[in-house]
Amino acid sequence: MAILGLFLVGFLAMVSHVNCYGGGWINAHATFYGGSDASGTMGGACGYGNLYSQGYGTNTAALSTALFNNGLSCGSCYQIRCANERRWCLPGSILVTATNFCPPNNALPNNAGGWCNPPLHHFDLSQPVFQRIAQYRAGIVPVAYRRVACRRRGGIRFTINGHSYFNLVLITNVGGAGDVHAVSVKGSRTGWQPMSRNWGQNWQSNSNLNGQSLSFKVTTSDGRTVVSYNAAPASWNFGQTFAGAQFR
Repeated sequence: MAILGLFLVGFLAMVSHVNCYGGGWINAHATFYGGSDASGTMGGACGYGNLYSQGYGTNTAALSTALFNNGLSCGSCYQIRCANERRWCLPGSILVTATNFCPPNNALPNNAGGWCNPPLHHFDLSQPVFQRIAQYRAGIVPVAYRRVACRRRGGIRFTINGHSYFNLVLITNVGGAGDVHAVSVKGSRTGWQPMSRNWGQNWQSNSNLNGQSLSFKVTTSDGRTVVSYNAAPASWNFGQTFAGAQFR
C-alpha cells in the first residue's frame, strides 16, 4: 500500500510538472496599450498579424521579458484579476492570450516606468480588456495571474508563406497549453522533417514541398503532441491558411 501511495504521489507530481497550466496564483502588474479599439495591438512580436481575423480579438497581452521566453510563450493563455487595490480594481477576472512582447526600458527603474524590465512579471494588456478589471485612470495595477488551458474553436491553423525552399508557416489557434515549442512537417513524398522557429510562432522548412499534401506535427510546452494529417492538399499555394486537428 505504501509503495502504491508513493507511486501515485510521484505520478501526480509528474503530471503537475508536465501540465504547466492550472497552477496557483502569482503576483504581477498590468498596464494597457493599443487604444480604446485595440488597433495598436495588431501585428506584434508573435507574428499573428490581425488579431481579429485570427480569432484572438481584444483579449490579448504583451508579456514582459521574464514571461515571453524569447517568443516561445506566444499563444499561451492566462487568467488575470486585479488585486489589492480597492481604489482602482474592478471585480472579476479576464482570460487573455499572449500575442506580443513588452520590451524592457532599462533607462527607467523597475518601479517607475520600467514595468517590463527583468525580472518583473508584467502584462501589457489591450486597453479594452484592461478596463474590464481596472479603471482607466489607474494606468498600472497589481494583479494576480495563473496559466490556464486555451480553449479554441476549430482546428489549429497553418498559414503557409514564403517560397520554394523556404516555407514559413504561421501557427495559430492552438488549444491546450497554446504555446508551440516544436513542429515537424511531412510532405506526401517525404518523411517527417523538423521545422525551426524563425520568429514568434512562424516556423520554417527549407525543403521544396511544392505539389505535395502537407501534414504537421505540433508539440506544446506541456509535452503534448497533435498530428494534422494532410492538413494542406497538394494544390496548396503560398498565402493560404488551412485548419488541422486540435488539442482536446
